[in-house]
Amino acid sequence: MARTPTALLSPADQERRRGLRVMKGVALGALLFMAVLFVIAFVFQERVEWLAYVRAAAEGGMVGALADWFAVTALFRHPLGIPIPHTAIIPRRKDEIGQNLGEFVETEFLRGDVVRTKLETTAVAARLGEWLSDPTPTPGKGTHAERVSAEAADMAQGILRALSDDDVQSVIEDLAREHLIVPEWGPPLGVWLERIVASGAHHQAVDLAAENIGSWLAANRDAFGGLVSRRLPGWVPKLAHRLVDDTVYNEAIKFVAAVQADPEHPARKAVDGYLERLADGLQHDPTTIGRLEDAKSSVFDSPRVRELAAQAWETAKTGLLSSLADPASGLRVRAAAALAEIGTRLTTDAALQRRVDGWVTDAAVFLVDRYRHDIASIITDTVERWDAAETTEKIELMVGRDLQYIRLNGTIVGALAGLAIYTIAHLLLT
Repeated sequence: MARTPTALLSPADQERRRGLRVMKGVALGALLFMAVLFVIAFVFQERVEWLAYVRAAAEGGMVGALADWFAVTALFRHPLGIPIPHTAIIPRRKDEIGQNLGEFVETEFLRGDVVRTKLETTAVAARLGEWLSDPTPTPGKGTHAERVSAEAADMAQGILRALSDDDVQSVIEDLAREHLIVPEWGPPLGVWLERIVASGAHHQAVDLAAENIGSWLAANRDAFGGLVSRRLPGWVPKLAHRLVDDTVYNEAIKFVAAVQADPEHPARKAVDGYLERLADGLQHDPTTIGRLEDAKSSVFDSPRVRELAAQAWETAKTGLLSSLADPASGLRVRAAAALAEIGTRLTTDAALQRRVDGWVTDAAVFLVDRYRHDIASIITDTVERWDAAETTEKIELMVGRDLQYIRLNGTIVGALAGLAIYTIAHLLLT
């Protein structure tokens, strides 16, 4: 199996590879030591009786070392390159291992009760509040609240730039058409106007109109010069012209003053009557309703609606992008201040902490119960995409060094077992 080039390994993996090579050397050294010891003891055991015990121990040590070498090697590759059945387990069963790992995580960790127990013992709201309200600025990044505000602003800018202007304008146009053009305006406006007239709320508008007209008349006396007199016959004396204009002006002044002074003035009654008839017509008269609908359609016809949608979106987008990009903008400053205030409340308001902790816990449990299979499938799908050789290499680097201790321990345990078996057999049989 080809090994991953050292240049492609992370520094941690390179350190693990060095440690693995050292432990392999130690385990092989123990096997070679037992082999040399066996040869010496086997040759001289006839001359030196106790060397038979050494031979038995060395023989057991070699058997243990070889057996554990085979077992450890069979996890990652075929021993000596020979395709012995049930060897190279990890590369052959990589996908199955990933599936089993995903199922284990799903059934043992991604459970609602496990998540709830963990979150209920974690002061999520208090910790979040302390972090958000921390006034200590990070060099170049500001406070935590400012950092969150900046990240949210960057995200919002990305979303705004990614949106298609034509699509957004079409949505605005569709919404305007759905809520402004398609619904019939007459009856709702009639009901609204009827309620205003019944409550007398329009009287203030009449007072304001009379006051403004009176102020205009007082400031524009010359506007009445010739207003009526120019329509008189040419034989009428000039003095009569001025008298007529002055009379009209004074009568207008008196009329407006009378309307202002008398709440029961006939002009006010006339306005009330007109508004009452208009309210009734907007609700029940098809002609009045149709005229209003025609006027509405002429104002909000398709080209104008699209132009309005384009202008509204362009204005809103430009303003938002400008505010989001400027750290000193009112939007960014207020957002950071609001986040810091929320953080302060989360650290001091116990009731709010309980509510937020409850929301977070319930939301997490809901997501885990509903999507835990999808979450666990990330493990399965990721392992399936891995290359078998690289996966084996990674796993061996992670656990291989500890597995070499198994080889070393097997050598020692085998030697002790061989010595014990030979000793017991010698005592019983002789």
